[in-house]
Amino acid sequence: MQSLLHHHRHCNWKYEELRPNIMGIDTEVPLLDGSRVPYVFLDNGASTPSFRHAFDVMGDFMPYYSGVHRGTGFKSILATQVYDEAHNLAGKFVGADLDVNTVIFVKNTTEAVNKLAKRVDWREGDVVITTMMEHHSDDLPWRMHAKVLHIGVDDRGYLDMDALRAAFATHKGHVRFVALTGASNITGIINPVHEVARLAHAEGAQVFVDAAQLAPHRGIDVLPQDDPGHIDFIAYSAHKMYAPYGIGVLIGPKAFFAKGDPDMVGGGVVDVVELDMVAWTAPPAREEAGSPNVPGAVGLAAAIHMLEAVGMDAVAAHEYDLVTYAIGRMKEIPGVRIYGPVEEDELRDKVGVIAFDVDGVPHAKTAAILSVEGGIGVRNGCFCAHPYVKRLMKVNEEDSARLTQELLDGDRSNLPGMVRASFGCYNNREDVDRLIEMLGIIARGAYKGTYEMDPRSGAYWPKEFDYPFTEYFPHFHFRPTQELTEFNEAS
Repeated sequence: MQSLLHHHRHCNWKYEELRPNIMGIDTEVPLLDGSRVPYVFLDNGASTPSFRHAFDVMGDFMPYYSGVHRGTGFKSILATQVYDEAHNLAGKFVGADLDVNTVIFVKNTTEAVNKLAKRVDWREGDVVITTMMEHHSDDLPWRMHAKVLHIGVDDRGYLDMDALRAAFATHKGHVRFVALTGASNITGIINPVHEVARLAHAEGAQVFVDAAQLAPHRGIDVLPQDDPGHIDFIAYSAHKMYAPYGIGVLIGPKAFFAKGDPDMVGGGVVDVVELDMVAWTAPPAREEAGSPNVPGAVGLAAAIHMLEAVGMDAVAAHEYDLVTYAIGRMKEIPGVRIYGPVEEDELRDKVGVIAFDVDGVPHAKTAAILSVEGGIGVRNGCFCAHPYVKRLMKVNEEDSARLTQELLDGDRSNLPGMVRASFGCYNNREDVDRLIEMLGIIARGAYKGTYEMDPRSGAYWPKEFDYPFTEYFPHFHFRPTQELTEFNEAS
């Protein structure tokens, strides 16, 4: 069905129109010296800012917002059709055959993995193979249901394919799932998901791909059902795709989700309820209990349409240019160490994520200086992938055990970690230049603030400065920045 989602205002987007369409692209932020500069956002790997177009489409939809699937009024019927079409667009974005597969909307990729893990009819002795490079969201849910094997990586962070083959041989007949990330949120390495799928299918296992870091950066094709390299299940999140409104996508076979009980029950998941029986409805409604996030689905669909209009190949080409430029310039700064692939011929198989540190400067301090003195937003720490970070940093078992105990004792002073600059489709070379300028200042020790570290949080903050949050957003009462950092870490 062709609706307002598919033909909304501007259908022929050009790449150069993406940056000005980013909400907040010109927002100025305060610095330590009292000046203000346009904010450079390099934390897209966590969440992206929204396309203004996605926000506008949501705004156009809101006067028609209504509950879906059960109402008979005009607004409910329209909202239902929009919501159903959003499912179709989300599935087609990754090449899913919607005659065979269903598209389930969840809150985010984390919920998608948990839902999938709960829906498997686990048997005693079942094994899930995953990797050391996974985000915790594609590791911890599986641990609750089966034995989990973590395939290692080499010194640069690439998956050890020989170890994967050996794991299949060792656990022959017991591997139910292989769960791996499409692209690392630390090194940006793109995994050979179709090659892994061929190995898994040959051993009678199914494959889940966490595409949260891959979907915003590369075109994805799960391939036809009868292709040995077919991806059985895949998930991604809107909040990393320029529509951050609390919605995620899980795609997999209808037949799989039609079996067994839903993992969450309530309104909307049933055909019939009697006092002594329940008949579940068909997927995807069977897996979407309660009132769904219809506006979030609209925002996701609008963002998908924009990305498809400019072309994911164009996104990849722009990203390759940006990452190549950034790494080339970072190599020129004495003391900057980059983790993961750095050679130009390797960077086409790397999404726009660069993890690094500066010799002699703790990662948390580097991030604080970039923010307070450069107006640059990055992320630091272990990025919800602790084993991978420790492997890349070559933290030995003895030091790892000591650091773990310190952390359990409430002391984060020595917590290992990196700084991560992650690019979106809208970032440009000027953003990179701002980063490089500040990294040079940090490497030379020429920054201006006097930074103190709080051992409970591991965070650094300059003694002589605090953000005047109320000037920028007066609708809330704000804690002092250091106090807020401690609160967030404790939470």
